[in-house]
Amino acid sequence: MGKLKVCGGNTLRGSLRVQGAKNSVLPILAASILVRGESLLRNCPNLKDVDAAIAILRYLGCQVTRDEGDVHIDSAAIVRRDIPDELMREMRSSVIFLGAILGRCGEAVLSMPGGCELGPRPINLHLDALRVLGAEIEEHGGNIICRAERLVGASVHLASPSVGATENAMLAAVSAVGETIITNAAREPEIVDLQNFLKAAGARIHGAGTPTITIQGGGMMRPVTHRIMPDRIVAATYLSAVAFAGGRLELEDIVPGHVTAVTDALRAAGCEITVREDNLQLVSTGRLRAISPVMTGPYPGFPTDAQPCLLTACVKSKGTTVFMENIFQNRYRYVEELRRMGADIKLEGRVAVVTGVERLTGAAVSAADLRGGAALVVAALGAAGETVISEAEHIDRGYDGIAETLGALGADVERTDDV
Repeated sequence: MGKLKVCGGNTLRGSLRVQGAKNSVLPILAASILVRGESLLRNCPNLKDVDAAIAILRYLGCQVTRDEGDVHIDSAAIVRRDIPDELMREMRSSVIFLGAILGRCGEAVLSMPGGCELGPRPINLHLDALRVLGAEIEEHGGNIICRAERLVGASVHLASPSVGATENAMLAAVSAVGETIITNAAREPEIVDLQNFLKAAGARIHGAGTPTITIQGGGMMRPVTHRIMPDRIVAATYLSAVAFAGGRLELEDIVPGHVTAVTDALRAAGCEITVREDNLQLVSTGRLRAISPVMTGPYPGFPTDAQPCLLTACVKSKGTTVFMENIFQNRYRYVEELRRMGADIKLEGRVAVVTGVERLTGAAVSAADLRGGAALVVAALGAAGETVISEAEHIDRGYDGIAETLGALGADVERTDDV
């Protein structure tokens, strides 16, 4: 069981290059199945979820090699159409392989996915989209069995703008015969990155980043080289950390427009933020002021994955800030751990009321999920004394070398693993 030991109170200063996006690389790894040959993905982060996705690709028959941030995939020979339960349980995003395997093989057998327990995340939107494209789907004993002799383009309307359902519909539609129009599609930047990969591979697709995506299916996919976009949630995490602990941070290799909702909130809290073409700089005294209510929502709204770290940055602010979580009902599991450190946070359903306190004190806390664990790291950096965060392997799912990255900024962070 991994732990992070953080001695708080250090001012953070420096610059860092933002890692490749976890929520982009995973669907693109799945999309590589559709390429009957080689794909080269650059700027791939070293994450547990990426390891899990690569294990799935290898199980299916792909040849996969890694060289630093490059991942080479040869998917010429797919020998399996199923993903076993033990691989599915490694990450929630494993369901994204459904549309790609179905499109390539005409059949896909998956068990229900694992990942962070943030409340109900039904995959009915994924399955409904695939049914519209011609898939026959059965569910037996926790397994999902999808078959389609031929996928046919159709009008796919999503009941809500689910990122995963949008991605699965895109991957299946690329292999369908005829035109598919996806309406009420998710607009997240990661959807655009997936479209960019598919277009580079020869797919006829446009509209990503808007509510309507149009795909002319049936074309052959060619070998492709693609660079994964920077991770906007990792960027938001480090911005929140420096805002809370105090100091100066320059983020390089970033798309500032992807984090506007976060930088607007931090600027309102008293941080000085300078935005340039592909980098931005934040300066903070470490003492923030309360901000207007923060309500999470689909992009371009405030991202639910960034909510825990921004909320943590507000726990020593002057005044009271209200957060409303509209995506995951169990997102606030980290709050009790912040209370152990001295935070004043009241919860009522999906609403968290954060009243600023003078200080936090280090404590023994536990990461229950990826983003909640990152929030505890942010809290520890601005707390007095030592904080030990157990179950740090949750954090490893989304952050490439978080201890080393923060150490380079002047933080006192040590990663340990129990024997």
